Amino acid sequence: MPLALFDLDGTLADRQAALSDALARLCRSHGLSPDAERWLRAALADRATAGDFARLRESFGLEVSAADLWQEYVDLMGAAVTCRPEVLKGLARLRSAAWTIGVVTNGAGDIQRAKLAGTGLADLVDGVAASGDLEIRKPDRRLFELGAIRCGVTLADGGWMVGDNPTGDIGGGQQAGLRTIWVRGRPWPDELAAPHHVVDDVTDAITILLEETE
Repeated sequence: MPLALFDLDGTLADRQAALSDALARLCRSHGLSPDAERWLRAALADRATAGDFARLRESFGLEVSAADLWQEYVDLMGAAVTCRPEVLKGLARLRSAAWTIGVVTNGAGDIQRAKLAGTGLADLVDGVAASGDLEIRKPDRRLFELGAIRCGVTLADGGWMVGDNPTGDIGGGQQAGLRTIWVRGRPWPDELAAPHHVVDDVTDAITILLEETE
């Protein structure tokens, strides 16, 4: 069974829209000042950790615990994040074509799994490796190895990595011995070897993978 590993944020799911919605709700529920909201949006622009909410609590004198703030944020993100129906249908087609599907993602394990559950992606993947599981981040090869293992296979069997981050997803996938498909969007570093395919949408990547098994 061929292996396809996917990035989550910006590839399968729309983190930015979910982030804006979740933070608006969180700030309203706690009556956070405009300064606190701006601080939080800047701190969480690229990624979020429980430590961000400990700093928020300390910096702005909030009474609610950092753990409760983090859990509320996780729940709000899980409810707000979306995955387009055509992406879900494409992954279902991959499964029907006997592909093994994994997610390799940077981020805390609890919030990434909340996103997978909230979007319906959790029912379509065989294994998940989040950077918070090992305290390492893409492009570290070990995260790709964990993703394969959690799918019940090994990188020795080969496979594909699909993602939007040139260095983390494509460079990391290349170092892990995987073929790669870049979902165009971010600037491409001149020093990075070219991916096997470049697409404008993850659904195009899924089409390429399906063609591999025809």
